[in-house]
Amino acid sequence: MKKLIITGTLTLTALLLACGGNEEKKESTTEAPKSMVQDPASYDPKRGEGKFTAESLALGTAIDEAMAKQGEEIANVKCTSCHKMSDEKLVGPGWKGVTSRKAPEWIMNFITNPDPMIDKDPEVQAQLEICLVRMPNQNLTDDDARKILEFMRHNDTSNK
Repeated sequence: MKKLIITGTLTLTALLLACGGNEEKKESTTEAPKSMVQDPASYDPKRGEGKFTAESLALGTAIDEAMAKQGEEIANVKCTSCHKMSDEKLVGPGWKGVTSRKAPEWIMNFITNPDPMIDKDPEVQAQLEICLVRMPNQNLTDDDARKILEFMRHNDTSNK
């Protein structure tokens, strides 16, 4: 029994010495990555950073229900673990009203190219301070992103 106590004490002492005592501990920082864009002044907060423009999207006023349904299916796989369809925050902000607050080209640019926009867009940076999690790039195709946008439009018209 005495051997067991001595062995246990030595083991515990060795573990404590191995885990502590490093006086040069580095402070943990969660510093946001630096902007990847050469000229932040060229950022257009209405369009975002990416290839989509109002002209390239040219959305009609009517919702394409088939496209919205496909967008819902994609969103259920890629988006709804972090976003609710209401205005309630989950990990990220809720989607209710997003299509009335943001231009379609901004939404398309953000969901297909989030990193540069997170680095430059003041509203996205403010949202990041609330949510504390950067939106990951989901590697959406342009077609899938367009379907998700149509689902967002459908969500906003059916939840008024």
